[in-house]
Amino acid sequence: MRTISLYVEKESFIHGLDPVTKLWLTASLLIIPFIVGNIESTLVCLGINLALLSVARVIRRIFSILAMSLVLIITLFIIQGMFYGGNRTEAFALGSLVFYREGLRYATLLTLRFFNIISASMVLILTTRPSDLIESLVRRGLSPRIGYVLASVLQIIPMMISNTSTIMDAQRSRGMETEGRLVTRMKAYLPLMAPLVMSSLVATQERAMALEVRAFGARNPKTFLHEEIISRHALPIRVLTSLGLVAAVIWRVIL
Repeated sequence: MRTISLYVEKESFIHGLDPVTKLWLTASLLIIPFIVGNIESTLVCLGINLALLSVARVIRRIFSILAMSLVLIITLFIIQGMFYGGNRTEAFALGSLVFYREGLRYATLLTLRFFNIISASMVLILTTRPSDLIESLVRRGLSPRIGYVLASVLQIIPMMISNTSTIMDAQRSRGMETEGRLVTRMKAYLPLMAPLVMSSLVATQERAMALEVRAFGARNPKTFLHEEIISRHALPIRVLTSLGLVAAVIWRVIL
């Protein structure tokens, strides 16, 4: 069965780390800004994530995701800049619209947190095969059934994108107009839904049958095809991220 994911095949230091270490690194860089709660910590974590993406040579993949969120970010600045509950100091005015420093600062914090969440998630998703991640978690005691659910969740969006592209190509080969004005594109998407849903249901049934054939429901201890390789950098990275979490908690308690 074909495996579909957002994983990008590269040779890099980040790709060479084991999935659990990358998961711990991602979780730490996600949590620390929320614990500390200021813009500076979010900027530091965001900078680390962007550096990791650059080292892994996959940073271009996140630009389209960030570009798609520009409308949301602009709306966020408008709403928080004018209506944030802590607004006190006027920053500037556009006609009758008054924007305040407190609201703009809070909108900046939310935007940086959003960018940090996206970049941290991409560090894990773009450099780790879902099958490797789930296998590593199962080795450490995760239920195989839960692992299968997680693997399905990680693959559902790429799989639907792939199926959509295939169905659209088939429709074009039959003479259906799929490009042009907005109305034309909307009409093309209506016939797309039925085969997309049906293909998803068929794929689910085929996957369930394949799992049963491979004795997925058996209660005997599971074995693994590949031996897990732990990078020598894994322990230092886990220690540093753990120290970062402890430092963030201490900072929040003291201040």
